[in-house]
Amino acid sequence: MSQQVITLTHPSKSINGTVQLTGSKSESNRALIIQALGKEKVQIENLSQAFDTVTLKKALLLAANTQSELTKIDIGPAGTAMRFLTAYLNLIKGNFILTGSERMQQRPIGILVDALKTIGADIHYEAKSGFPPLHIEGGMIQSKDKISIKGNISSQYISALLLIAASLKKGLTLEIEGELTSRPYVTMTLNMLKEVGIQYEWLHNTIHIPNQETKEATIYVEPDWSAASYWYAIVALSNSGSIILPGLKKSSLQGDIAIVEIMSHFGVASAFEQDGLHLTKISDPSGKTFFDMKECPDLAQTVVVIAAALRRDISLTGLETLKIKETDRILALKTEIAKFGAKLIEDGTTYHIKTDEVFEPTAVSFATYEDHRMAMAFAPLALIFKSINIEEPQVVEKSYPDFWKHLAEHKFIIT
Repeated sequence: MSQQVITLTHPSKSINGTVQLTGSKSESNRALIIQALGKEKVQIENLSQAFDTVTLKKALLLAANTQSELTKIDIGPAGTAMRFLTAYLNLIKGNFILTGSERMQQRPIGILVDALKTIGADIHYEAKSGFPPLHIEGGMIQSKDKISIKGNISSQYISALLLIAASLKKGLTLEIEGELTSRPYVTMTLNMLKEVGIQYEWLHNTIHIPNQETKEATIYVEPDWSAASYWYAIVALSNSGSIILPGLKKSSLQGDIAIVEIMSHFGVASAFEQDGLHLTKISDPSGKTFFDMKECPDLAQTVVVIAAALRRDISLTGLETLKIKETDRILALKTEIAKFGAKLIEDGTTYHIKTDEVFEPTAVSFATYEDHRMAMAFAPLALIFKSINIEEPQVVEKSYPDFWKHLAEHKFIIT
């Protein structure tokens, strides 16, 4: 989709049907690194078609087949690819420039680089210290086997280190300082490593992974719970709604399964059946007003928009990492929900949504800030308002390339 702006309407305001979601981007990206380090012992099924995953797959192929003295790898806006490759490229022979989009070059990477340098990595900044582009000299000779890293930073830094740990000659002991945020993503990484035979020990705030080889295995990538969250929003904002999402598991590795519990408070019931997860609009949402998003920050935009549209005054915490994502998501949310009268008020580490001035705009256009989650969080508002515009709709390709196609299949009119 190459249109600069699309208009969304949904005349019936009712939803019914089945949606086959793409594989989890988070699981897919971890699986690709595990596969690359596993030397062809690992197979992957149901790999995501998201832009980030496609980008990482191409980058790994380029790195593996490099023949020139200096190879440039440009991952565009793919944040997970930047973090994972920053660690991975140290283990293979080659001389690399790792770079990305303008926004990617504004997103900090210094904590991960410092951690890698501690154990012997040869990494230099090409421009601003602490930020991409990076110059990485591969074939690292490991000097130490222990790293201390703060727990309240992006979990992708920690996962990047854990993914390469078993391939380090001395293994790796990772000591996490303070409280670990986004714990489910670290748990996902360790569980996926275990699927391919990598043993680890996690005691209190220390994770130890000895040097060991990957076993032959097949990783099945579960459908994406982040993508599922937008269908929860659609059901919640519909007049009547019923959606089936095949393949989602009650025992998921993905932290965004938290959407099941969260949306039970916004009028969406969940049932795991043989043919998939059933979502149903119900008429008795709870009166819960406080939500901790620490372990599922990628759901924050969805929850903020739903609450604002349903005129639910709620408070949220655990949003610390949102300011360093694809955009400053806090500022973006404040700006866009204000277009229909809602407010997002910052109070230290807590954010309050105020909806007493919410109104239905006659015409409204939502900016997406080069952020896929902004586009998908605001699109369901077509079920509340007569029509809405979404700017730069192609950003959804980053994680859910079939999003607009799936909406059109469920009676959203897109022009």
